[in-house]
Amino acid sequence: MIMNFLSTVVENVILYYSISLFTFYFFLAIVSALELRKHYFAGKIANYDAILSSPYAPPVTVIAPAYNESVTIVENIRALLSLYYPNFEIVIVNDGSKDDTLEKVIAAFELEKVPYVIDYKIRCNKIRGIYKSKKQALSKLTVVDKENGGKADALNAGINISKGDYFIAIDVDSIIDPNALQKLVKPFLEETNKRVIAAGGVIRIANSCVIKDGHLAEINVPDKFLPRCQVNEYNRAFLMGRLAWSRLDGLLIISGALGMFDKEIVIACGGYCTKTVGEDMELVVRIRRYMADQKKKYKVVYIPDPLCWTEAPDNLKILGRQRNRWTRGTIDTLFMHKKVFLNPRYGVMGLLSHPFWLLFEWLAPIVEVLGIAYFIIIAILGQPNWPFFFVMLFFVYFFAIAFSTYAILFDHLAFNRYKNKRMIFKLILNSWIEPFLFHPFVVYWAIQGNIDFFIRKKKTWGQMTRNGFVTKKG
Repeated sequence: MIMNFLSTVVENVILYYSISLFTFYFFLAIVSALELRKHYFAGKIANYDAILSSPYAPPVTVIAPAYNESVTIVENIRALLSLYYPNFEIVIVNDGSKDDTLEKVIAAFELEKVPYVIDYKIRCNKIRGIYKSKKQALSKLTVVDKENGGKADALNAGINISKGDYFIAIDVDSIIDPNALQKLVKPFLEETNKRVIAAGGVIRIANSCVIKDGHLAEINVPDKFLPRCQVNEYNRAFLMGRLAWSRLDGLLIISGALGMFDKEIVIACGGYCTKTVGEDMELVVRIRRYMADQKKKYKVVYIPDPLCWTEAPDNLKILGRQRNRWTRGTIDTLFMHKKVFLNPRYGVMGLLSHPFWLLFEWLAPIVEVLGIAYFIIIAILGQPNWPFFFVMLFFVYFFAIAFSTYAILFDHLAFNRYKNKRMIFKLILNSWIEPFLFHPFVVYWAIQGNIDFFIRKKKTWGQMTRNGFVTKKG
């Protein structure tokens, strides 16, 4: 009798949790679709040439931390130098690399060490030297060599060196769309009632794409299974998630691969936190809290255009380290800002987005594992509710397929980046097998991240090895 009662309670909890999760995702998908449609038509009449020709375009600094990035560093700096914007500088921060990253950059761009007065507005590890090119054509490039302190510390060093009113934080292993600065700075210029404090854009997977002179020469769906799974993941996360949260004014994260920030606000908040591995999410939450506490009207925006292409991990070991870190960063941010939870003072962020991340982003893998463990135990005891089990399995599986397919097709209709229809078919086919061959690893890495955070107290990033882009000469 007691066993039947407990089984009923557990099954109802799992059922209602799943319904709540999928209902919310369905709601976000609808909001995202409406926002993407609005952006699509607005983009047809947007005049970015006005920004390019304007003498009042605000100065922007592009900050790219680099640690052991010798495989891709030169190609990526070339891409950054060819960005279309009238008033920008590039600050590459060599965060104590142990390989020949700095030597390659010095040789490729003919750099020399120059005297420089550094204003440490934000605390960071010691800066050992500032390098500028001997070529006048490369005057926009500044390379900072500093003692290792991690990505957040490197970004803080870049902020201290920067001259722009706004800065873009990027991963140096990324390829940025040449028009990214124009599109990211536009919301800062056109908003009148609220102060835009941060803006982010869509991140895409560049594995198997061909790079020529720092630009995408050929866009392909990744040849390998793991990067293809991440293409679908990124479509769901960016187009079906973050776009909706931006519309709802509850966006909690801007990807560390590409984000523009109001430098004055970031400095007022103390810069990036060096005590967490989720510095990108933590900064967004902190600057939002700062503006709310100051009772100032503000906005965090998201641009659905694919503005940045990055190399995704293509083996389980490196991907596992990345997802472990993402989990630890999420937990850290949620707990560091637990005061936000259900606090009406912080508006949508407090009443909706923070609880959502807590209940459905952090807890979802834990609930899933507990649900699986429950059914295994019940099966061993000989009292399984097989109809409930198969209904739930069918429901979850086909919702996952539908959600992924929706994201793939919506992205194709809006941007049409993959010209060959076979590429779209490969992504859709991938979504059918992803729940069996990829999702279990994601759940495992999330659980491992929880163990590392709460039990092992792990604070390190974990080494990320890059293979480099496919490049095309001439």
